[in-house]
Amino acid sequence: MNPGIPGTPGRAGLLVTLILGSLTATSPLAMDMYLPALPEVTRSLGSTAATVQLTLTACLAGMAVGQLVVGPMSDRWGRRRPLLTGLAVYVVATALCAFAPTVELLIAFRLAQGLAGAAGIVIARAVVRDLYDGVAMARFFSTLMLVSGVAPIVAPLIGGQVLRVTDWRGVFVVLTALGVLLSVVVWVKLPETLAPADRHGGGVGEALGSMRRLLADRAFSGYVLTGGFTFAALFAYVAASPFVVQEIYGASPQTFSLLFGLNSVGLVIMGQVNGKALVGRVRLDRVLGLGLAVVLAAATAVLLMALGVFGDVGLTPVAVALFVLMSAMGITLPNTQALALMRTRHAAGSASALLGMSSFLIGALASPLVGIAGEDTAVPMAVVQLTAALVALACFVGMCRPRGGRTSAADPLTPRPRGTERAEAES
Repeated sequence: MNPGIPGTPGRAGLLVTLILGSLTATSPLAMDMYLPALPEVTRSLGSTAATVQLTLTACLAGMAVGQLVVGPMSDRWGRRRPLLTGLAVYVVATALCAFAPTVELLIAFRLAQGLAGAAGIVIARAVVRDLYDGVAMARFFSTLMLVSGVAPIVAPLIGGQVLRVTDWRGVFVVLTALGVLLSVVVWVKLPETLAPADRHGGGVGEALGSMRRLLADRAFSGYVLTGGFTFAALFAYVAASPFVVQEIYGASPQTFSLLFGLNSVGLVIMGQVNGKALVGRVRLDRVLGLGLAVVLAAATAVLLMALGVFGDVGLTPVAVALFVLMSAMGITLPNTQALALMRTRHAAGSASALLGMSSFLIGALASPLVGIAGEDTAVPMAVVQLTAALVALACFVGMCRPRGGRTSAADPLTPRPRGTERAEAES
């Protein structure tokens, strides 16, 4: 029984589910509310598109490095203390972003924001691993996507509306207020889920040793890389779409926000299809392979349109292809995380940190590449997306996918008869 969740052994109640979803939404909130303002920030600070995109890169890099630090800390001291500390620093860094006088300071404050915001992301995944296992964990990740998926839907819409009444600095003021609210809710309502007996007493050496052992598992490393390069395709879209939609196709910030929100709706819907219709009926690795194939096909379509193979197609076909690409993330992301975490019953914080680090670090490296040819072409975005999708699929096929042979009934990948999990929970 998980003592931190009274009366619900091995299960999270509705409130805890909402809190975990809000914690995983820290990243899309920090990124997506800011997206409609990128062109305005470029003009306001007298900078270039490529330099302003470094504010996204800095935040992503901070989230990558921060997870490597916070994840092992949560294995040693429990989930609550590192989480609350990270949220407090996140609030301060976000407030500083609102008053940044230069693009260089904004980049620095965004780095600090990412470092601190990493706590919510990595610890939320570790808490899920504390509470769930196997197919149930994959289903919960899909449920979590429903909650956290509201953030990328609402965030750019809120950002677009905030820009109607204030400038880009007001976006960070709103983010600061939301951070304060989440910190209070976590302080009051989120219990500890890692029992003292399950914590690791070692220092940095033990944490590094734990990560080394995890990475020595070929399949775990494969899932880490698969998830990382899939995120690179997603973040290429996040970094480039404000300029592609607004500068190339002439859409308003509000239209961009609407399209971005629709793409997030597709991601959430497919996440629910994954959790309710696929997980438990189809092997998780097959579902993941399908999702990666769809991402690859959509990225190919975007590149062909960006190159003008079909002529001047306009915004609608490009938006449709990007919608398909984003929707497929609802299949790939939760299953990549579940399959990786299934391979470790201990050091969930370290495993979660490696998953998050790879995603945000590779995403941070990919995002500035989309602006290397300027603001007037979507080709770099499409090339980065296609390359990332190809590498993700290669890592999955080459390192993760089972090669022949039957799976046992205990294999967490194998679909299980209805009622099996309930019977196990009651036993």
